[in-house]
Amino acid sequence: MAKFGIGQSVKRVEDFRLLTGQGLYTDDIAAEGAARAFILRSPYAHAKIKSVDTSAAAGMPGVLLVLTGADIEADGIGPLQSLPPVTNRDGTDRANTPRPVIETDTVRHVGVPVAAVIAETQDQARDAAEAIEVDYEPLSSTVDAEKATHDGAPQLYGHIANNVAFDWESGDKDGVDAALSGAAKVVDVVIHNNRVVVNSMEPRGAIAEYDAETDRTTLYSSTQGPSFIHPHVAKQLGIDAEKLRCITKDVGGGFGMKIFVYPEPIICAWASRKLKRAVKYTPERGEAFMTDTQGRDNISKVRAALDANGVMTGLEVTTFANLGGYLSTFAPFIPTAAGTHMLSGVYAVPKIYVNVKGVVTNTTPVDAYRGAGRPEAAYLIERVMDVCAAEMGLAREEIRRRNFIKPEQMPYDTPLGNVYDSGEFQTLMEEALANAKWDSFEERRAESAKRGKLRGIGLGYYIEKCGGGSPDTADVRFTDDDEVVIRIGNQSNGQGHETAYAQVLSNTLGIDGERIKLMQGDTDDCPPGMTGGSRALPVGGAAVLAAGQQIIERGKKVAANVLEAAVEDIEFDDGDATFRVAGTDRSMGLFDVRRASLEEKNLPEGLEPGLDETHERQPDAATFPNGCHVCEIEVEPDTGEIEFLGYWIVDDFGDTINPMMLAGQVHGGIAQGVGQALYEHTVYDEDSGQLVTGSFMDYTMPRADHVPMFDFQVHNVRCTTNPLGVKGSGEAGAIGAPPAVISALSDALGIVHVDMPATPEKIWSIANAAQKAAAE
Repeated sequence: MAKFGIGQSVKRVEDFRLLTGQGLYTDDIAAEGAARAFILRSPYAHAKIKSVDTSAAAGMPGVLLVLTGADIEADGIGPLQSLPPVTNRDGTDRANTPRPVIETDTVRHVGVPVAAVIAETQDQARDAAEAIEVDYEPLSSTVDAEKATHDGAPQLYGHIANNVAFDWESGDKDGVDAALSGAAKVVDVVIHNNRVVVNSMEPRGAIAEYDAETDRTTLYSSTQGPSFIHPHVAKQLGIDAEKLRCITKDVGGGFGMKIFVYPEPIICAWASRKLKRAVKYTPERGEAFMTDTQGRDNISKVRAALDANGVMTGLEVTTFANLGGYLSTFAPFIPTAAGTHMLSGVYAVPKIYVNVKGVVTNTTPVDAYRGAGRPEAAYLIERVMDVCAAEMGLAREEIRRRNFIKPEQMPYDTPLGNVYDSGEFQTLMEEALANAKWDSFEERRAESAKRGKLRGIGLGYYIEKCGGGSPDTADVRFTDDDEVVIRIGNQSNGQGHETAYAQVLSNTLGIDGERIKLMQGDTDDCPPGMTGGSRALPVGGAAVLAAGQQIIERGKKVAANVLEAAVEDIEFDDGDATFRVAGTDRSMGLFDVRRASLEEKNLPEGLEPGLDETHERQPDAATFPNGCHVCEIEVEPDTGEIEFLGYWIVDDFGDTINPMMLAGQVHGGIAQGVGQALYEHTVYDEDSGQLVTGSFMDYTMPRADHVPMFDFQVHNVRCTTNPLGVKGSGEAGAIGAPPAVISALSDALGIVHVDMPATPEKIWSIANAAQKAAAE
């Protein structure tokens, strides 16, 4: 492979390995003599555990160990914790919901572990689990976030009144009250953001191995960065962190769900230490539906104040965020600071006030899912803009023109505390509208009407905050085979890190991409880090860039000594990876300099041997990718089926490392956004708390024929908050698609708003009602 660098559409170097079956996912790892774990889970959404009788199971063939909540307490295995602090409106701290690895007293959603069986084979473990007798006292359930707060609703915890784990606020309440009282028009709308099941292709398997000589556990699991779970798992097990090694190999999708700390890996590690042998857990898809953290599930009541020209002067939002039966690892952060602070979108709304009630219900815990709060915020403000346009008698694009933040206002301080460094929002919208031939749409609508079809066009503009937060470290080392290995703490789960980081370093050092390798996923060999929030390039990539630059500066000192020149006279040519003495023909290649650096005689005083360098990148600020989505659809009113006739995107991602990979990220995100908007419907039975849509027979995932072809273009404005000039892109498609699709569908149906998921049945009902009304 020839040298490749920044800005080139290089094919992903990892794809050949993955597509030819040479990937190494958790279930592929050969753990010699591994016993198998099976988790017995609660069939009830809410129940007291009166007793657990494991006597019959313990004596069954092949059974090695049966673990219960009583064993948890006896062995001192700690509960899972939710990490982010939240301060309530009254100044108190949010409530906690301690979550035992195996439940000891009360189950609060279907699928909670109540026992674990470890046996020689999977079938033996399953058979034994079926012999465990659990005496439950069923309790009433509640599954709706708003209804759960009403007086008389079933209570999940004695210390959490009305099931409200936190009652948080942000913004200027007095300012919004004044805007509403002085408004020419006040628009009220209720926005539902439906719950989704993540459904990564690879489930959350785990393997634990134990080394008796060192008293050390090695835990293999499918994560978005093993260094994040490492200290938490060690703490739960009650062992020193150096007694635990966490490894993640290839990951078949994460989307946020694989960041968190779950019971099953801890159960495997715990059982492995007790049995002093390897223990393996491989979940079934039904378990994933019940136990993987789910996404979204907000009900928001919105009041928007507008002046006579349709300019928004204030926005008030009250959100009921469904958090499920326990507060997951990052759950309190998602509907509060992670997403709600983006409620102004790309609009110059001067006053905003938001109140978020985090509600516990008898459902699977909710946490970050692709976009982590920002899709919810973007969907809300974009749908509100469409409703306001209708109320004011303005075109949807016109109300946006009147409210956009202008380029000359950058950097722009939003009323909820963000600082947008760059953006040309109206320009991107106008380009997207032109590409979609927005102005001639009514002609196409009329043509569809002649065929009995309903045609609609819609738009959605998104902006998100990403690429900030915690640091990432790049550790770049040379090998004796003239290769360079990047060690980094974040974890690829499909994004293409091997290619992107190689492009950054290839561009910096001028070496062929085939010489650059990536190492991730091992707490013994890699620095700390985590994949999430589109941080891989703005943070991790910036760390790789800086480490490469440090290598060049170190190399100049070595080359100066060898070539007998002043350091100031040494130049580095990234075209051929060569150090040269300016104005002469004396030079040394990068790898020659590296070899020279291993000899003491070539080193300046105080310089350690080698060219290896490490750089920790602590982001100074976030990035704010943004863009406009426009889609055109046709509805068959007799069936409620939708056909996409066109989908146009104009995005601003700052500088681009790999245009082809960037487009792939956007395409995948749009598929997930279309899924949420039209198909993915998570349903819990209101009486029993059972997950009704607990399999692919009942839960619709978008198929290839559901997803449109895309016209993807960029209008990039360089980011000013990181040295690569990039803005995160991994979540963008999932943020921009839902408001655009629902805008188009509402337009086709001739209504102001329709809630997600707009399934064929729902569309048919609306269209049928409209036809009956017209006939009358």
